Amino acid sequence: MGLYGVMRTGVSGMNAQSSKLGTVADNIANSNTTGYKRAASEFSSMVLSQGSGTYNSGGVQAHTVYSISEQGSLSYTTSTLDLAVDGNGFFVVADADGSAMLTRAGAFVPDGEGYLLNTAGYYLQGYPITDGVKPTTVANGLGGLEAVNISQNQLEAAPTDSAKLWANLPEDATIVPAADLPSANAATSTYSAKTSLVVYDNLGNELTVDVYYSKVTETAADSDWEVTIFNAADAAAGGGFPYSSAPLSTQTLTFDVTTGSLTGASPTVINLTVPNGGTFDIDLAGSTYLAADFTVTEVDANGNAPSAVETVEFDEEGTLYAIYANGDRRAIYQIPLADVASPDKLTPMSGNVYRVSSDSGDVRVGFPGEGGLGDLVIGALEGSNVDLASELTSMIESQRSYTANSKVFKAGSDLLEELVNLVR
Repeated sequence: MGLYGVMRTGVSGMNAQSSKLGTVADNIANSNTTGYKRAASEFSSMVLSQGSGTYNSGGVQAHTVYSISEQGSLSYTTSTLDLAVDGNGFFVVADADGSAMLTRAGAFVPDGEGYLLNTAGYYLQGYPITDGVKPTTVANGLGGLEAVNISQNQLEAAPTDSAKLWANLPEDATIVPAADLPSANAATSTYSAKTSLVVYDNLGNELTVDVYYSKVTETAADSDWEVTIFNAADAAAGGGFPYSSAPLSTQTLTFDVTTGSLTGASPTVINLTVPNGGTFDIDLAGSTYLAADFTVTEVDANGNAPSAVETVEFDEEGTLYAIYANGDRRAIYQIPLADVASPDKLTPMSGNVYRVSSDSGDVRVGFPGEGGLGDLVIGALEGSNVDLASELTSMIESQRSYTANSKVFKAGSDLLEELVNLVR
């Protein structure tokens, strides 16, 4: 092979250095690209079979490697839709045709239809949440995911399905005669204490219910209290008795007079059915019977009137919430993270996205912070992991090596020319 081999070796060296300069050029060009992972060229020697008296020069082969698993620095932004992963994992995105990819570029903005897409035009994928139930992932695949849409233009109304009303009932209250109890619904009724609670029916109508507490008996062991609930809309002019309809519910609570807590035999909930549909339980388990004034110690009732979505926000578990004009929040999507056994073996595609390959291993899907996956950082972006100083150094090294290889090629060419001239 002789001189031809020397020339081919020089060409091989120039090609390898060209490949390295190519990765350096890409890295420098994308040094400020969100989620970009640097590429590098690694070389391996190519050796030919050798004779006992001569040396056959081989060459060098360039291999491109990617530092996909290397974390870039996080920078915080003013957008609550910007997302970054601190640790292992990738966002799942899809192109307009629905082909799923992985990415670390989390600069998401809504398009004209409300779909969240990043700078390269890939749509963020998530699991829809129905009735507040957290979805489960397909552990080894991307099934069940859909493009996240934050456009919730329709009015939403949620009926009350649970409530809590804990109160302290005064130990020194006077016993109310049976004929005077609110449950009798007379023109005038006697009771020990009263409060009201706002709930919502199936149409989103706001309803106020009046809750009356009346002490009916007391012994050395326990004290009974009747709890009567009316629809406030049925009250007489100015509020109060007489109500035009029967009570929505009546229940008797029994307190242990030595502890001030409800006895084990006492009911702890009141089941309530309101007009226009809607049935729910009011939790009374924390009510007490102590030597203190009547006090509502804890109260809560979910549900909301018809309201439009004003904004959306993520939490650190990847749940996307719709925030309504009345202040209510509703979970609409759960954002998963995906990972593979060998991230550096993923196949890079245009737009800072990666495709699963046979060398990377199968995809594994979970939620942020679970099973070795990284944490989700809200309002932040992951920068490129390119170090400009290292890239400029590599560029100079490559330039010098390319020049040296060209000299080898020229030396072989000159010697070959001398060989040809011998016949002249």
